[in-house]
Amino acid sequence: MIIRILGEGQFEVPQDRLEELDRLDEALADAVDRGDEEEFTSLLDRLLAAVRHSGEPVDAEHIGPSDAVLPGPHTSLEEVREMLHEEGLIVV
Repeated sequence: MIIRILGEGQFEVPQDRLEELDRLDEALADAVDRGDEEEFTSLLDRLLAAVRHSGEPVDAEHIGPSDAVLPGPHTSLEEVREMLHEEGLIVV
């Protein structure tokens, strides 16, 4: 799965890492629903770090779609609220 982090680039994440990312995504969506800014910031940082750690950067010259788009690290809770799908940010 190719995941884009806005402002950073794309990462090819192996299928066996998606369950962990999905759990973080669900927890992040829950924090957004509750308006818990502190937990939201922590979970967003953890989600982005997990993508960076488990994924391989996609060549910047690659032209192709991303399977999921994540907000950058300084995105506000309100901005993420507008990005959320019913299933969260990462739709597997």
